[in-house]
Amino acid sequence: MPTNIRLPRDARIVILTGAGISRESGLHTFRDADGIWAKVRLEDVATPEAFVRDPAQVQAFYNTRRRDLQDRNVQPNAAHAALARLEREWRGEVLLVTQNIDDLHERGGSRHPLHMHGELLKARCQYCDHVVEERGDLSVESACPHCGLPGGMRPHVVWFGEMPLEMERIYGALAECDLFVSIGTSGNVYPAAGFVAEARAHGAHTVELNLEPSDGARAFAEGHYGPATEVVPAFVDALLQQG
Repeated sequence: MPTNIRLPRDARIVILTGAGISRESGLHTFRDADGIWAKVRLEDVATPEAFVRDPAQVQAFYNTRRRDLQDRNVQPNAAHAALARLEREWRGEVLLVTQNIDDLHERGGSRHPLHMHGELLKARCQYCDHVVEERGDLSVESACPHCGLPGGMRPHVVWFGEMPLEMERIYGALAECDLFVSIGTSGNVYPAAGFVAEARAHGAHTVELNLEPSDGARAFAEGHYGPATEVVPAFVDALLQQG
């Protein structure tokens, strides 16, 4: 894969991934024409107001997503594995930030991906803010294993209208990175859509890897397009070889 990147091997890299990297693992995307938001209104299942109004409906929606993620046919793909390889073999710092709430990066070998939108296989208590692993179904009666109070357990995901997680750490990394790579994102969901501008403002080289150019493609210095299982491993190979 031809690339304009010339980096020392101790360069700092920030990678952002979105739903496109998990598409070939069998997970439904949210914003495609046939995606999840085409079948259900996000206002009904993915806002704090929806949880107050109809917690049973919200729990049922995420229970289905949780079961889908744990289907044996849903497995990490070559793109996940390639990013885990980059983490292992690159001498400099690699921060993997994902908008995805699945665990495919972890299963693909990544050590500590930063889930800015939370994690589907975790639950959080609204009363004491304790976070626990959760692989089964939640209900409106589910009790917190930490404080013992029932009715406050919610999916540990960031809903529309809520602040994404670890933003201070992310912006700090963007200000110091030498390379910013966006993979499989739509380019229209903020604050993540603004990461490329933040990285460029601090002198980083910017690259988009996507199935097709995103809404923000013109903000990147270069782009490579095609299935994630092809373009991501090829890009990682090129990085490691030139380094």
